[in-house]
Amino acid sequence: MRKAAIVLLTAFVGAVLMTGCNRTANVRQKDEADEKKVLTVFAAASLTETLEQIGKEYEEANPDTEIIFTFDSSGTLKTQIEEGAECDIFISAAQKQMDQLADLIDPATRHDILENKVCLVVPEGNPKSITSYDDMVKHLGDKDILLAMGNEDVPVGQYTQKIFEYFGLDEETLAKDGVLTYGSNVKEVTTQVSEAAVDCGIVYSTDAFSAGLEAVDTATEEMCGRVTYPVAVLKETKHPEEAKAFLDYLDSDDSSAVFESVGFTCLK
Repeated sequence: MRKAAIVLLTAFVGAVLMTGCNRTANVRQKDEADEKKVLTVFAAASLTETLEQIGKEYEEANPDTEIIFTFDSSGTLKTQIEEGAECDIFISAAQKQMDQLADLIDPATRHDILENKVCLVVPEGNPKSITSYDDMVKHLGDKDILLAMGNEDVPVGQYTQKIFEYFGLDEETLAKDGVLTYGSNVKEVTTQVSEAAVDCGIVYSTDAFSAGLEAVDTATEEMCGRVTYPVAVLKETKHPEEAKAFLDYLDSDDSSAVFESVGFTCLK
């Protein structure tokens, strides 16, 4: 009888342990199913305000997804991705940086979503009475203004360099003359103008709008080319379906309304 009792007890304990294991496994599976999918989006600094609003609205409509944004110059973000930073979606303020990531992005997802303009902005009161790019060129020649621009690895800085070329200006000479200051992204340039640390700056129209700055002139396509924003999903994303769903949302009417409210032109 003792032997039978031991066998029964062993069977009972085994059944209890098995039930516990099954319950733990079920709970684990449920927790994993309930976990939010986290999408990491690297985006040009000029998209900060609009994407934060769009991301919030998307999360409200899709509670199973969390969007984490990293905003900086497209050049900086491109380098971070090349160095292995975890990223699901990249949105650049220029084609160059996206082209340089051709081996790391899913080409089937790449497309242009937005167009912007490059404008000349001045601080409140416009102390130097600058009213156009022609005025800017004259003052730079007279060495009596300070102009803020993006670094050479920043798209807005590259567009500025094209404007210099259009007007026959030599950036190296201007820098030696002490009439230029630089920003590591467009937000830094915008801040310099907003704080009246400079007499004018070259930024995107959308950043001028968001910062409440006066845009006195807008560069033409002839002056600096088209300012288009490409987007793509990274090949190494852990959530390809969720990433593509968010891209679809960026092309939606709801997102377009947010982008257009600050001056972007939507391309779809």
